[in-house]
Amino acid sequence: MALTDQLPTITAYANDVGYDVIFAEQLKNFAQPGDLFMAISGSGNSPNVVLAMDYANSIGCRTIALTGRDGGKLGPKAQLNIQVPVQHMGRIEDAHMNVCHMIGYYFMDCEAQTA
Repeated sequence: MALTDQLPTITAYANDVGYDVIFAEQLKNFAQPGDLFMAISGSGNSPNVVLAMDYANSIGCRTIALTGRDGGKLGPKAQLNIQVPVQHMGRIEDAHMNVCHMIGYYFMDCEAQTA
């Protein structure tokens, strides 16, 4: 589930509560202990992503972060931080896209093996 896909929900939380809680508030409705939460932030310092990671950790989710540069505040909060230690945001985003593709292909390969 991509928390970024629910634009009306994001807008409602941003207007009524604050932009920093747009992901954490959605997790309160959907996440359960043991779920996998993956956060992506090039700088590692996006307040709404960091707050969502805090919430996911607080309820016992497994956590992965995709970060860049020095990992920011987000990197150390994740159980697994895949950090792209370069300054160029375009290169960070390209590396994150490649990681997401590899994760997707892993699941497609697993499904093909069970079919």
